[in-house]
Amino acid sequence: MAWNEPGGNGNDPKDPWGSGNRNGGNGNKGGGDQGPPDLDEVMRKVQDQMRRIMGGKPSSGSRPPSGGINMALFVLVLAVVVIGWVAMGFYTLDQQERGVVLRFGRYHETVTPGLHWNPPMVDDVRKVNVTRVRSLDHSAQMLTEDENIVEVNMSVQYVVSDPNAFVLNVRDPESSLAQATESALRHVVGSSEMHSILTEGRDNLAQEVKARLQEYVNAYGTGLQISRVNIENAMAPKQVQSAFDDVIKAREDEQRVKNEAESYANGVIPEARGAAQRVLEEANAYHDEVIARSQGDAERFLKLMTQYQQAPAVTRERLYLDAMQEVYSNSAKVVVDSDQNGGNSMMYLPLDKLTEASQSTKSARQAASQSSQLSNTDIQQLTDAVIDQLRKRQATQSSREGR
Repeated sequence: MAWNEPGGNGNDPKDPWGSGNRNGGNGNKGGGDQGPPDLDEVMRKVQDQMRRIMGGKPSSGSRPPSGGINMALFVLVLAVVVIGWVAMGFYTLDQQERGVVLRFGRYHETVTPGLHWNPPMVDDVRKVNVTRVRSLDHSAQMLTEDENIVEVNMSVQYVVSDPNAFVLNVRDPESSLAQATESALRHVVGSSEMHSILTEGRDNLAQEVKARLQEYVNAYGTGLQISRVNIENAMAPKQVQSAFDDVIKAREDEQRVKNEAESYANGVIPEARGAAQRVLEEANAYHDEVIARSQGDAERFLKLMTQYQQAPAVTRERLYLDAMQEVYSNSAKVVVDSDQNGGNSMMYLPLDKLTEASQSTKSARQAASQSSQLSNTDIQQLTDAVIDQLRKRQATQSSREGR
């Protein structure tokens, strides 16, 4: 017979709970009652414990548990929770960061670098790096003032100057910066010519875009500071790039030719000015030389006239001899007609041969000086002979006139 069949008694060894007569004669559980706990009783104990913690009274008929142990456990758990909550509120900010504190979603304060504490789940701290240089790349095709299409690649470098505005004023500051960059670039390119954008106008384009972009972000209140705008590349569309390359090359050749012409002019003009100045200096020197020579000749003539007035014959003879000496010194050949011994004889002096012989020496200057000295000696001897001949002729003529 099964253990739970009708007619079985409570002390059947096949009873899995091993319970006796649950409703025994004395109204209490048997000593061998090892059945499972009653769920209603467990729930009642939990409710009594909660009432005791909240300051209430336990329900009637329940046995109060040990309150001291439960209270100590609750205090311990509460202390651990409080310590963990306090520890979660500590944080640090380095020198590059600033902290924007929001208390229940509203701005409370901005904290500086260092160790700080804010109550967690009450304050929300947003950390912002205010020194890191951030970069935004942008590329677009747009129309210029002369209705040409140009493709511009640029990069914007910026930093966070106002962490409060960066966190609170705009939901997505970087997206706003990208849109402002697009607007500023189109405005500046649309008011410029393509030639200026592709060649020497890139620096001006970058400066104008930076100024206008800073105005836009200030108006938006993003808290950003534009530090630099770089125009990385500006070119025509790929479909017409070859034609624009030819145009740019032609302009570069034009500039190169201009530079070469200016270089040539800078070399020729100073040289011409130097030559003109040299001619002027030579003319001034010749002018001074002629004047000085004329003044010297006039002074010499006056002195000679004084000597001529004192001794006319001697002065005439001396002038004649000086003239002959000057003529003979400039002549290569000298022929002297002498009437000595009543004969018609010609005396030939090979001065040209002497000059050629002097020029064949090793030193041209020394040979020229030696030849000059030798010619002067011969000329002096010739002069003396001429003077003797003239004196003889004068003596003969005087004797004839006396007869």
